[in-house]
Amino acid sequence: MYFRHSSDVWSEFPELAAGVIYVEGIHRAVSVTPCVAQFEAVAKARLADDAEGELPEIQAWRRAFSRMGLKPTQYRSASEALLRRFRKEGALPKIHPLIDLCNAASMALALPVAVFDLARVAGHLEVRRAAGDEIYMTFTGEIEHPEPQEVIFADAEGRAHARRWTNRQGGYSAVRDETARVLIVAEALHADAAADVERLVDALDTAIRVVWSVEPRSAILGRTASRFDC
Repeated sequence: MYFRHSSDVWSEFPELAAGVIYVEGIHRAVSVTPCVAQFEAVAKARLADDAEGELPEIQAWRRAFSRMGLKPTQYRSASEALLRRFRKEGALPKIHPLIDLCNAASMALALPVAVFDLARVAGHLEVRRAAGDEIYMTFTGEIEHPEPQEVIFADAEGRAHARRWTNRQGGYSAVRDETARVLIVAEALHADAAADVERLVDALDTAIRVVWSVEPRSAILGRTASRFDC
């Protein structure tokens, strides 16, 4: 099992910075409330000064979506969607302790964070351009096929685990009650992307160690060191 971005993605987006965390031993019987509160306080302070669309991290993803031929106010990065909902509603729904933690960290750093149940990923996970015949399952169980050349997270069996890059994760490998082994992926494209991805990975790594009493493995990926072996 490994994770990587394709060489085409690195060529088209050389400004990309990515971080990954591999964790075993995840379960629901924990509380992440203090960690989530700290991250949400940071997000709230940032939104007090600027709307989410004015943040450099979000603007960079909007530019990337435009380069991919997508209307950025129609297809938003996951971090922008979270911040937008948080600004309007003042809170996010509770889903699973790990997802709640990652969503809060995503808002604090304004960077998209994806979490995949590796028991539902075949062989490897790669961010690449779609052929168009990959299988994507929504959270309601509907089956879709990505558009040809759309950037997706794909496994060895041609299943798309996320569509439009950081826009929408799929339901097939979403974290469930029985999830125990996960891969967390954070990505950024703005000027301080490398430093901010490292900050986010370090913060999540520390929180996961404390909350679940496990030993995650993490790495910062780049064009010359683009593969992470789980």
